[in-house]
Parts: sequence; C-alpha cells; structure tokens
Amino acid sequence: MTSHKEWSITCRDVAGRRRDLTVFVRQGRVVLVAPPGETAVLNPLDVGRLRAVLRDAVVDASRTPES
Repeated sequence: MTSHKEWSITCRDVAGRRRDLTVFVRQGRVVLVAPPGETAVLNPLDVGRLRAVLRDAVVDASRTPES
C-alpha cells in the first residue's frame, strides 16, 4: 500500500457551516474533494492556502508514474 499526503483547507458552505476541502494525489493526478453536496466558500487567505496546497500536490503528482 502506498502512503500519500493529504491536505485539508478549511472553508464554509453557503449556510456558513464549517467544512473542509481535501486535496491528495492518486496515480499521478491531483484529486480535490469538496464537501459532499455543498459549495465551498473561501475567504482570500483560504484561497491562498488552497493555491499552495495545489502547488505541493502537483509537485507530488509529477513524481508519481501514471497508471
């Protein structure tokens, strides 16, 4: 079993409830998991965090051969 990094970004749904966006790499591809059935609302700081996480995930994905 291959271990993988997983990142989580805090966000809110449209009702203001706290949720998380999850990012991970699988088979050389970046996977973004939004709250189930929800819309993720990000403040500017959280958008910056998401951008940084996506950059890190792309670096990891480039190291993983596609299957």
